[in-house]
Amino acid sequence: MGTEESHHEDGPVQLAVIGAGNRGREAYGAWVRAHPDRARVVAVADPNPVRLARMADEHGVAPERRFPSWEAMLGRPKFCDAVVIATPDRFHVDPAIRALEAGYDLLLEKPIAPDAADVIRLADVARRLARSVTVSHVLRYTPFFQTIKRLLDEGRIGRLITVQYTENVGYWHFAHSYVRGNWRNSRTSSPLILAKSCHDMDMLRWLAGAPCRRLSSFGALTYFRPENAPPGAPDRCIDGCPAEGTCPFSAVRFYGLFPPGWDGWPISVITDDPSPEGRAEALRKGPYGRCVFKCDNDVVDHQVVSIEFDNGVTAAFTVTAFTEENTRTLKLMGTAGEIRGHLDKGEIELRTFQPAGHDTLKVPTSPTHAGGDEGVDGGLRGTAPGGSPRGGQQRDADVARGVGRKPPHGAGRRKGAPGGAGRRAGRVRGRGRRGVRARGACPWSEPHGDTESLSSWRWLPPSWPRPHGVGRRRPAVHARPRSPRS
Repeated sequence: MGTEESHHEDGPVQLAVIGAGNRGREAYGAWVRAHPDRARVVAVADPNPVRLARMADEHGVAPERRFPSWEAMLGRPKFCDAVVIATPDRFHVDPAIRALEAGYDLLLEKPIAPDAADVIRLADVARRLARSVTVSHVLRYTPFFQTIKRLLDEGRIGRLITVQYTENVGYWHFAHSYVRGNWRNSRTSSPLILAKSCHDMDMLRWLAGAPCRRLSSFGALTYFRPENAPPGAPDRCIDGCPAEGTCPFSAVRFYGLFPPGWDGWPISVITDDPSPEGRAEALRKGPYGRCVFKCDNDVVDHQVVSIEFDNGVTAAFTVTAFTEENTRTLKLMGTAGEIRGHLDKGEIELRTFQPAGHDTLKVPTSPTHAGGDEGVDGGLRGTAPGGSPRGGQQRDADVARGVGRKPPHGAGRRKGAPGGAGRRAGRVRGRGRRGVRARGACPWSEPHGDTESLSSWRWLPPSWPRPHGVGRRRPAVHARPRSPRS
């Protein structure tokens, strides 16, 4: 690969970004611009020349480090500290493996991959090369979930018994991202439970404090289907829909809420031209102008998951499009009390049984994943030379193998099967236009009971309390910041 350029271990982390879209430019790129003393973008790769030039110009990237593809970037000798991969879901693993082989540590957008085999393949490479792969799960770094975890670890509600957890996607956000948008079709991206709710699965695993033993899940694409279109609705909202005044999913109304010239989310997603003319052209020709009942979407619009963990804790999770709020709410019930939380409000209620008590705690929050995206600092600096967890036991490759393990005894057996008569637990069902899918093994199982999921606390800001279990063996694949809008 040639001679590497010298890196300044005590200076800003030097980053190459693959993918100059919403996450690459508006999340990671914006953070770097706000913290020039901590990180610098020195190279950008994107097949869209407009997005490539825009992000490269914002960071003063030299012409020779502006690449039309990740292959072109990673075909050169190593020239910086780490690579940020912010490509679409199904295009994570190949550039990630190539970057690892080129000697880079990674900050990788979540989810790692839609397929278990690709997760295992990437984890095996990271282990073999002793490189760091930092995965952008950020909710663990929010003051909200940090506080809830602290209350649990302090025993404030006794022994945790069960959890109710709801991801309220918001009707407008669901229409934008999961009906018209990049995550509408599982064949080209990933299922909703992975694309949207892998944050929440990570949270449930962490709060429960044990691996998943078995689960059942049901979901369907019920509403955003052709048969539910209003009478006379055209294929595109801009073509004079008779339901324009009453349809909550009108593309004309939603994208018209943002002022002329607005070049942030969501306008930056639908067009590279933020002018009124550019916006109208996108609604006439692009996927974001389509009627929500006439799209090529196949992901579920609601799903429920029931989980049993190894320590006996149970959880009921719901993700749904049909909410006004775009937030997460949860209730944790223990032997001595309960905790109720509302993420966007930053409110946590602590109710105890004896003595009876009711306290409301307020924690800081922000639009960037309730403050979790600020943890990008740890992720970026964790990949710097001298700071990356090289060597040691690469246990997250083994964690990843949990998705392919043989299911627990009896789990996922058909009715009447030996040792599992009548049992449906351990099967995952998600019914959309493509029919029922089933998985016998729990995708969040792990081979070692003391192993945290695909996450690490090594790079937590020092002012934040350390979670339970820190100081155990160190993994190679870490949880790290995700988008402000997931």
